[in-house]
Amino acid sequence: MVNIVGAGLAGLSAAITLARQGVSTNLISVQPSERAQSVLAEGGINAALDTMGEGDSVSDHYQDTIKGGCFLESEESVKELTENAPQIVRELINLGVPFNAEKGKLVLRNFGGQKKKRTAFAKSSTGKMIMTALIDIARKYEALGVIKRYPNHEMVDISISEGKIENLLVRDIFSLKLLSFSGPAIICCGGLNGFFEGMTTGTTANTGNVQALLFEKGVEFANLEFIQYHPTTVEITGKRLLVSEAARGEGGRLFTNKNGNRWYFMEDKYPEFGNLMPRDVVSREMFMLDREQGCDGQVYLDMTEIGSDIWDRKLNDLRKELVDYIGKDPKKDPIPVSPGMHYFMGGIRVNKYHETNIKGLYAAGEAAARYHGANRLGGNSMLGAIFGGKTAAENIKKYDMPGSVKEENRILQDKSEEKNRKGLKGILLKGLGIVRTYKDLRYTVDEIEKLLLSRDMPEIDRKRAYLGLAMGRSALERKESRGAHFREDYPESSDEYRKQTVAVLEKGDVRICFKELLST
Repeated sequence: MVNIVGAGLAGLSAAITLARQGVSTNLISVQPSERAQSVLAEGGINAALDTMGEGDSVSDHYQDTIKGGCFLESEESVKELTENAPQIVRELINLGVPFNAEKGKLVLRNFGGQKKKRTAFAKSSTGKMIMTALIDIARKYEALGVIKRYPNHEMVDISISEGKIENLLVRDIFSLKLLSFSGPAIICCGGLNGFFEGMTTGTTANTGNVQALLFEKGVEFANLEFIQYHPTTVEITGKRLLVSEAARGEGGRLFTNKNGNRWYFMEDKYPEFGNLMPRDVVSREMFMLDREQGCDGQVYLDMTEIGSDIWDRKLNDLRKELVDYIGKDPKKDPIPVSPGMHYFMGGIRVNKYHETNIKGLYAAGEAAARYHGANRLGGNSMLGAIFGGKTAAENIKKYDMPGSVKEENRILQDKSEEKNRKGLKGILLKGLGIVRTYKDLRYTVDEIEKLLLSRDMPEIDRKRAYLGLAMGRSALERKESRGAHFREDYPESSDEYRKQTVAVLEKGDVRICFKELLST
């Protein structure tokens, strides 16, 4: 029996893969799959299917992914990802995912950092459509008793002995009753959105607590300094609304007002890719506009030249969101946008088999540092989650054992304090912005170290602070600029740092070192 924490794309992919081979799983999640982060994914999933007649190939997809990640991912893992992508999309089609098609041929769109059209999509609700298909399959195995779901349950602790996982402690969020799950586990709990509440496009139900618990127990993390800011987001209550990259893929153009005139700055500075440069580049260019003489600083996404047919067939969901949430029709008016946190390339350190440094503990999806290097390409996140979940499942079978679920005769209260989390968020944001400086990073590290001196901090908040310190120290120690990590004091990339930043908590302190890219 295998325990899976998280019921989004990675978790479902892992559970279904194991179920097909007769291995029972417990699918544990704070929210049911229908409300997972993966449902929010809009733009599409990449695969070199070349249905648009542009001569696309797996080799092209591989090269774009390696280059987009600034050469900070192992070549072997990216080859496996891109080679498996076409079959993954074909399988999704067979499951009934309603990808856009014309005359029986799959329609692919352009996404940032890629010269060829290779992103399959279902209007602007791709994540929801893929999740719906996978949920249907999972329910069939649930009816057969192979998958058992535990929605509304959160992981609150993990027992590790002599470098091997023993069990997970899980709490019912309504009754507060505790359950102990023995056996191997796959962590698919998503990104660290909860560390930056209000600044991310993702759900803050992904609190980051699971990662904090694991870090405190000695699980290695990698590349925590690489946080992707998506250039086109809009502030709404409690979070950022994503304006999908698909809008630019279909002809949307970024501009600002300079000396009283529209300046399409991305097209001017990057004539080859224009508005479809990788996300780190676009966000950084937007940030720098405040320093451009004559610019008013506000950036707009002009989608008014996109035809009615495109809106109706490909972007109608996006248009409805913007009308509903901000009262502007993108078909008629440019939309004011600004960068928002969108994806965490860093996370639990795993090898090609998705094993962590703890025996029997695996990780996949956004929770794991795999496939995306220093900057994720649009369209690769859902691909990485599905392939990562499948890979973890295929390899965890060697730890398959009769596991058990036992009720603990006690109730564990959550004593975390809101002020601690808001304080940590502000400290992290100071150093981990789009453009970083030694001064700001030093402030972040020093202030978190002061927080950790507090004797009355709730235990979960202390664990979160340690993980926050790992983020700050990782960014401080990487003395170069690469992908989503840009330092004004070290503006160039250096071969010396073409390695993973590895963070581990040892003897009450966060240790940072650099290790070769994991290929095994």
